[in-house]
Amino acid sequence: MLKNTFYLLFVGSFLMISCDYKEKEKSLTEREKQLLEKEKLFAKKESEYQNLIKMRDSIFSKKDSVKIAMWPEEISGSWNGKVICTESNCSDYAVGDQRTDTWEFDSDSIHLSAKIINNNNLVRVYSGKFENNEIKLNFRTDSTSQKKVEMNVLLNDISDNKIKGTRSIISDNGCTARFSVELVRSTK
Repeated sequence: MLKNTFYLLFVGSFLMISCDYKEKEKSLTEREKQLLEKEKLFAKKESEYQNLIKMRDSIFSKKDSVKIAMWPEEISGSWNGKVICTESNCSDYAVGDQRTDTWEFDSDSIHLSAKIINNNNLVRVYSGKFENNEIKLNFRTDSTSQKKVEMNVLLNDISDNKIKGTRSIISDNGCTARFSVELVRSTK
């Protein structure tokens, strides 16, 4: 009987251990699945991270090849402008007409521009170029304007506190006018 009891205890503990073993195996299988999912998620994030690093590196390498547009320091900033009509076959402009405005030479790192301001109101924005120590400005009305006008400014007499040149206006009705332009560095 002792032998049978010992045998029953042995078989019972074996069954209990084997049941516990199946539970542990099931638990381990579940943990392996969770770990595999976490590894997949981590691999996906690692791939995204590597792509972002490549993108950042390509941006930095291209940044060196992009030329940043800026006016020279002696031109950049605010100027007091005086424009006098010297020639005209237009009814809008008479020889001797004068206009005073503030000219602001500015850039947005890609484009050079000159803003014309009168009585704190923006009148016009010229797109600009600086080549061979000359300032070239251009303005065109957009396609929705009733009157088509093109304005070109050439400023080629540049000194520390004064810039001189000419402005020409061409209108779609055959009207042309020329102006002398004199800019003096603003003391503001």
